[in-house]
Amino acid sequence: MATAPSLPSTQPRWARSPFYFNSASHLLRIGKEKATNLQELLEAIRSCPDASIFQHTFQTLEEHHFIKEGFSNDFSHWAFAACNEVELAERLASLDIREFTSLAALRERLVHLIEAHLQKNPRAATKQAMEPFYLMAADLVVVPTPYVARNLEEFTDGLRKVSIHAIYYHFIDARLRLKLNNNDFSVWLEQELDLAQAADRMNRIDIYTSTLETVRRSILKVIEAEMNRA
Repeated sequence: MATAPSLPSTQPRWARSPFYFNSASHLLRIGKEKATNLQELLEAIRSCPDASIFQHTFQTLEEHHFIKEGFSNDFSHWAFAACNEVELAERLASLDIREFTSLAALRERLVHLIEAHLQKNPRAATKQAMEPFYLMAADLVVVPTPYVARNLEEFTDGLRKVSIHAIYYHFIDARLRLKLNNNDFSVWLEQELDLAQAADRMNRIDIYTSTLETVRRSILKVIEAEMNRA
C-alpha cells in the first residue's frame, strides 16, 4: 500500500534563545565641551567622548524621525542656524552615516570637513556664533516590554505592537553598543535562528532617509519574506 506523500511542516522554527523587546528613554546630559565658534567646535569634536558623536548624528534620527529632508545632524544645523556658514552646513549635512563602521572614522570625517572649511575661510574660525553649541550625550533608561519572541511569528507580532522607541533602541541605538556594525534584530536572527541572509538584508535597511515607522515596515517585510520561504 502506497503511503501518502508527507506534507511540509507548518511548525515554526524555534529560536535557541528568545528575543526580549525593550524600549528606552534617553536622559540627556551636557558634557564638558562647548563651542561658541567653529574653531571651538572643531576642538570639541576632537576631544568629546564617542557617546557625544553618536548623540549628535545617529541620535538625531530618533529626535527628528518624522523629517525626511533638511539638516541630518546637529552639527550641520548649528553651522547653518548659529554660524551662517551655509557651505559648511551643506557639507556636514551630506555626511552619510551609513558609510561608517566606527565612531572614530565618523569623528575623523567631521574634523576633516570643518578643517577644510576653515582653511578655505579662516575668518570663520573665530566668528562668534549666535548661540553656543553644547555637546551632549544620552544616558539610557531601558524599559522592558511584555513582548517576547521565540519564533518568527511571535517576532512579527512584537514588531507590530512595540512603540517606535523600541524600534529605535534595538535597531539604531544598538549600533553604539555594537560598534555601528549591526543591530539587535539582525544579531538575533543570525545567532538564534541561523538566518544570516535575512539578518544581512535587515541590517542594510536605510535608517538615514526613512522615518522610524518606515523602518518598522521594512523590517516586517524582511521577516514576512523569510516566513513565506519557510
